[in-house]
Amino acid sequence: MSIAVTILGNSSAKPTAKGHPSAQVVNINEQLFLVDAGEGVQRRMAQCGISPLKLRAVFISHLHGDHVFGLFPLLSTLGLYGRRTPLKIYAPRPFGEILEAHLRFFDKDLPYTPEWVEVDTTKHQIIFENDTTEVWSLPLRHRIPTAGYLFRQKEPPLNVSKFAIERYSLSLAQIVAAKRGEDIEQNGEIIPNDRITYRPYPPLAYAYCSDTNYSARLATMVEGVDLLYHEATYEAAERKTAKERGHSTTADAANVAAKAGVGRLLIGHFSSRYRDLEPLLNEAREIFPQSDIAREGETFVLEEKREKQ
Repeated sequence: MSIAVTILGNSSAKPTAKGHPSAQVVNINEQLFLVDAGEGVQRRMAQCGISPLKLRAVFISHLHGDHVFGLFPLLSTLGLYGRRTPLKIYAPRPFGEILEAHLRFFDKDLPYTPEWVEVDTTKHQIIFENDTTEVWSLPLRHRIPTAGYLFRQKEPPLNVSKFAIERYSLSLAQIVAAKRGEDIEQNGEIIPNDRITYRPYPPLAYAYCSDTNYSARLATMVEGVDLLYHEATYEAAERKTAKERGHSTTADAANVAAKAGVGRLLIGHFSSRYRDLEPLLNEAREIFPQSDIAREGETFVLEEKREKQ
């Protein structure tokens, strides 16, 4: 059980010779999710050895081109590859109108169905859920409706300690009951569940925060996550420009990470004016030492820490 984040693009709107606009693939227990889809995303996936046919869903933060222009060629290519299962696309309004126009003019005969799921950018709520994973929306503060996404593993089932099984001579039925969270009655004595069970590992969490002004509220929503991606379009000295354009500085990103007590911070969405990113990283590290650059092509892996019993 792990979470791996592959950075496909970390640049902002203006094209550069080497950088690519926002896009990431989040791998949770071999479930692949595309987060934002800047121009050229399908080519970047190929370069990073990621099959688009394995995508479970797509999450679009907002409808600025550098976060969505690459999605429509990808939808066409998936048809050429023979995808048959529906593909859910989570995005703010009015993405449905844009998708409908694209399908009408370019992809009316796809062998699968792209399904738009509207994201309410004003609410922090679960928008995707299965047996092992949940995804929460994160309201952000940009010039247009924008949402970040919090990917979280669900709590694993309880395990029963081998020591407890031997000490109390637990039967199979009692072990099954303990795994359900029940206390065990034995010889007139009640054995509390927490004395004989344990969680095999703490669930991991990753938060993706694209274009946004600094938000103290956001820090509370991503509190304690293992890995936080937060845009840092500008250096700290450009605070006024960042605020006017609905973006963050290196200091803003680092302050959110520090306030939230996250395990590690990745900064990205850099303005094209910066050719050397090290000064930006140094600024973030002055506030939050566990900061790194979300370098394109790199994969950041979170491994679970299993408890020994």
